[in-house]
Amino acid sequence: MQSPGPLLLVATAALLCLIWGTTWAAIRIGLAGIPPFTGVALRFGIASAVLFAYARAAGVRLGSGRRERVLWLVNGLFAFTISYGVVYWAEQWVPSGLSSVLFATYPLLVAIMSHFVLPGERLSWAAVTGIALGFGGVAVIFSADFALLGGRQVLIGSLVLLLSPLAAGAATVVVKRLGAGVHPLSLTAVPMGLTAVVMGALALAVERDRPVVFDAVSVSALVYLSLFGSAITFTLYYWLLSHVAATRVALIAYVIPIVAVFVGSVFLDEPLTPRILAGTALVVLGVALTVQLHGRRLARGVRGG
Repeated sequence: MQSPGPLLLVATAALLCLIWGTTWAAIRIGLAGIPPFTGVALRFGIASAVLFAYARAAGVRLGSGRRERVLWLVNGLFAFTISYGVVYWAEQWVPSGLSSVLFATYPLLVAIMSHFVLPGERLSWAAVTGIALGFGGVAVIFSADFALLGGRQVLIGSLVLLLSPLAAGAATVVVKRLGAGVHPLSLTAVPMGLTAVVMGALALAVERDRPVVFDAVSVSALVYLSLFGSAITFTLYYWLLSHVAATRVALIAYVIPIVAVFVGSVFLDEPLTPRILAGTALVVLGVALTVQLHGRRLARGVRGG
């Protein structure tokens, strides 16, 4: 099979950065009509159905072993249910750009957890420096005056949102340790379907009294997040990873928050303070340094909102 040309590879990477950089804003837009847990359930229900159809057309067998089924539960619970559930809940108050920057600590958390869990993945001093810079940026962000960003609820939401990269990072480390030979579609289609079921049940329990408005805006956001932000992007991402060194693919990890901050500020008129900007710069710099040193591992879990 002929290898894709460099122009196609670069265009694919740019498209991933653009889509995943805008999903954070799309989540916030969709929340105006669809409650958070309902939104997560619908998004991943649609995405899972699309990926199952693709897996069947491609002849991919799913669930051939116990280890694979264990990974379904791990990815479904941590990478999708908890991680996205927290993001959707928090973005009811937290600006989309800030949400993306806080989630960008994900590669730093993966590097720390891998140091203790994965053989041969010990941190170098240079990587420790990157991690320190990244979390220094988080400290700068939380030193900002949150009254300018929306008040106490934004602060609480931002603190809770940090659970999302922690959960996603834990899933990545487990998949790295146990996922050799498991098809990428198995790690996405089935866990997304499980997430749709769990979050759907949770939505019925806690959001039954909240109105669901399927207007043009909320439906457009849902379709965009389901098809482009989930099914298409994950497929393109793993295709890119099969043709390009993982350390290069991992560059996406620190381009996404830059795009998200720009989109949130320009199109949603989200406030940006000097400390938020300074903290964002430190987080991106820290992630860039850490990803370049541990790109092969971190690239396999890069994602947007």
